[in-house]
Amino acid sequence: MRFIDDDYYWLYNSMRRTGTIFEYAVGLMILIACLGLFGLAAFTTEQRTREIGIRKVLGASVINIIRLICKDILTPVVIACVIAWVISFFLMKTWLLTNFAYSTALGWEPFVIAGLIALTLAILPVSIQAFIAAHTNPVDTLRHE
Repeated sequence: MRFIDDDYYWLYNSMRRTGTIFEYAVGLMILIACLGLFGLAAFTTEQRTREIGIRKVLGASVINIIRLICKDILTPVVIACVIAWVISFFLMKTWLLTNFAYSTALGWEPFVIAGLIALTLAILPVSIQAFIAAHTNPVDTLRHE
């Protein structure tokens, strides 16, 4: 004698395991991406220390310097989010239609939430590095020239 919930459990067990594997893989990818963005922000601020020092001497505020550094790095992130939205929409639609008996509507909310999370995770390491660069003494950066 079998119960129907056991049948459903075994039917969707492989998807549950795949979901768990994807959760761990995505967590690792997010960590690597944040480290890469932090390194890119550190490299960008190191390359632009003279420019940041001159801007500070000429009266630029900390917010303006952070905005300057974040704009260069976050533009590719926004472009990547738009490309990822299109690709994931078609993949999710195909997956939902082929693997499940009943289809459901795919709304825009998960894509916007994922984009906001991606932008937040991109802004954090970049703004930390930009904040450190904006608070350095411009005399120290310009003294070596």
